[in-house]
Amino acid sequence: MFWVLFLLPAMVAAGFSCGRLCLAAVAAARPRPRTDDGRGLSCYEAAFLAGGPYRVVDLTLVSMHRASRLLLAHTGWATVVDPEGRDDLERSVLTAIGPGGQERIETIRSGTAGADAVRALADRLAGAGLAVPDAVRSGVSASVKSVRGAALLITALACAALFMPGETGTGRPEIAAWFALPLVLTLGCLAIARVEIHPYTRWASPGGQALLGGLDTTGDPLTAVAVRGLRAVEDPQLRSALTSGRFAHRSQ
Repeated sequence: MFWVLFLLPAMVAAGFSCGRLCLAAVAAARPRPRTDDGRGLSCYEAAFLAGGPYRVVDLTLVSMHRASRLLLAHTGWATVVDPEGRDDLERSVLTAIGPGGQERIETIRSGTAGADAVRALADRLAGAGLAVPDAVRSGVSASVKSVRGAALLITALACAALFMPGETGTGRPEIAAWFALPLVLTLGCLAIARVEIHPYTRWASPGGQALLGGLDTTGDPLTAVAVRGLRAVEDPQLRSALTSGRFAHRSQ
């Protein structure tokens, strides 16, 4: 019966991690009081709520390209045409490009996504009750990782119990059945989380999602990019420039 000593921590790990994930999911879905006085969303705000920091950067790059202040080549490089930014986000892009006036688009995206202007936008939307606070998003992500870790731990403990030498009195099928209970629990929680709170979790709060749903994306190309991402870019060369090297950050 020494296998029970392996089963107990497996049960505890499953219960603790799944409970933590449930609490984090409830916190993420909780309605937040809005303080925006019923105003509409700007394109930048819509971009953040729909796709996060990288969507904001994509929108800024498209806007600057359309205004001929930035040249985005299909090779994945950006060249400055007008070194004067019209707002904090454009100035952040120019800072990420640097004094040389040319830089890879993926490097620009990574540098601008963590800039003060993007963080200020995120804080403003969270304060208005339209965006999920970063602490809540981090809590959900950490909880998902905890459940994944518990699933791996349960698998390892089950293997140790099944192949432990000298174990008598209990057949391997019965031992496997006992370990299947916590394993099914963790895997089931991960599957539900992927459906209900994917992608761990949405950037917009319920109030922000309601505002996004009311936006008309047919009349303004920039609004379409903000809400739908790079799928809304009609110019194939521009879309190719912006999607070059984007495997690490999937915000489109």
